[in-house]
Amino acid sequence: MKHILLIATGGTIASAEDGNGLSPALTGEELARSVPEIEGLCELDIVQPMNIDSTNMRPADWLRIAEVIRENYDAHDGFVVLHGTDTMSYTAAALSYLIQDSPKPIVLTGSQQPMGNPFTDAKINLYQSLVYAVSDRSRDVSIVFGGYAIAGTRARKQRTMSFNAFNSINYPVLAYLRQDKIICSGSAAVSAGPAECDCAGDGAAREADGALDEPRFYTELNSRVCALKLTPGLTPDIFRLLKPDYDAVILETFGMGGVPERGADGASYHEAIFDWVDSGRTVVMTTQVPEEGLDLGVYEVGRAYAEHPGILKGGDMTTEALVAKTMWALGQTRDADELQRLFYRPINHDRVDEW
Repeated sequence: MKHILLIATGGTIASAEDGNGLSPALTGEELARSVPEIEGLCELDIVQPMNIDSTNMRPADWLRIAEVIRENYDAHDGFVVLHGTDTMSYTAAALSYLIQDSPKPIVLTGSQQPMGNPFTDAKINLYQSLVYAVSDRSRDVSIVFGGYAIAGTRARKQRTMSFNAFNSINYPVLAYLRQDKIICSGSAAVSAGPAECDCAGDGAAREADGALDEPRFYTELNSRVCALKLTPGLTPDIFRLLKPDYDAVILETFGMGGVPERGADGASYHEAIFDWVDSGRTVVMTTQVPEEGLDLGVYEVGRAYAEHPGILKGGDMTTEALVAKTMWALGQTRDADELQRLFYRPINHDRVDEW
């Protein structure tokens, strides 16, 4: 029987009403007892490093969760992290970079309704996350939620109330879950218990590369990274205002990579962005359009940024993954060439383009 570590961090799944709105209250042990169907599915250990609303989740908390997994890695066959939905995509992406090429599954889940709600989705999400975690072919970081398994770098919360809260952006879902059955993406195979297909999608290639033996753990992040969404009339002076506090900006451009020539005050975006990167800081260009990604070479309003040193291209990655990957990459190096190498290396399906 597989040995799984349940890591409870709070979120809606653990919340109760205290008169001031929902807030985390239940422990990991109480959550596990609420789903008696998991008995006999695996041997379960439970730890509770925090009990917070995921709105309050910070990069330091990502490192804390990763450390819990590292400390318990050898003694367990898989990990399930109970987490609030609002920042789950960020945490899943961050864990994808902090724990790379894990042959053991690291599954995040939560719920849209508290465990104690009579119509909750918490019970099925917790149960199916454990079903996925005990599968022999599950690996790396993923989110299991609403009947889908999604790569940890590709999830985005798209709905605030519906039970199918998350979409997989620009990448197929890894698997579908139907009660205790796993249907892997692109496969007709159906299994109860261990799946007969490679739910990570690239196991054979990684095994050939020798990447399935040991995970790579990282302990450094540079949290001086922010996301900036362009809006009509936004002044380019925002880059000067951000300089004291940030080393990198994830710039959500218009369309396929459009950046205005000037702001409402007439100031030049070219000058502001080039000054930012020429000062040793980083800009990551992405698009605020959720699907299909960035191509700076298509329009004149984006082409000026296509090859400028210090400007990285987000391709088809999610903003959540770009924030986490930039924090991770800057935590390892400030050398421009090495930063570029780390940034463009695909990790846990985070990008499929070539730049």
